[in-house]
Amino acid sequence: MYGYDQNAGAQGYAPPQQPNGYGEQPLYPEPSPPSLADAVRAFTTGSMSAEDFQVILSTSKVYCPRGDNPGFLALHNTQHPVIPMFTSLKELRRYAGKESKYFVITGAEVIDLLPTGYGFVLDMEGDHRMVFDAKAVEQMVDFAMRRMYG
Repeated sequence: MYGYDQNAGAQGYAPPQQPNGYGEQPLYPEPSPPSLADAVRAFTTGSMSAEDFQVILSTSKVYCPRGDNPGFLALHNTQHPVIPMFTSLKELRRYAGKESKYFVITGAEVIDLLPTGYGFVLDMEGDHRMVFDAKAVEQMVDFAMRRMYG
């Protein structure tokens, strides 16, 4: 308590914003990362690396169709079981119809929750459909673990 009251002004006080350290707003805002749909197009055309794609996928929202019970719907009429995922609600509706049930989750959560032995397919009815088999998912998990834990 040497010369000041620790509680004085504590309520409602907000320190001044200094985004660039000099009290000025930056002249050029940080560019936003590409959308997941843009990343899918770039990856399928070879203009984006697998690592860059996975970074975008992990932080992006994906739309997953669901049944009456919680959890992923899986397609078993494929060579390996996969779950359908979509980059937007519009893409999901194109595949599953207007009244379909769905949930939204991040790509990182999908990679974490996907059952062993399952892959996923992005935008099944889209122009840039992408299929990741179970081996590719394992590689994604390994990449995520290396990024997180070194």
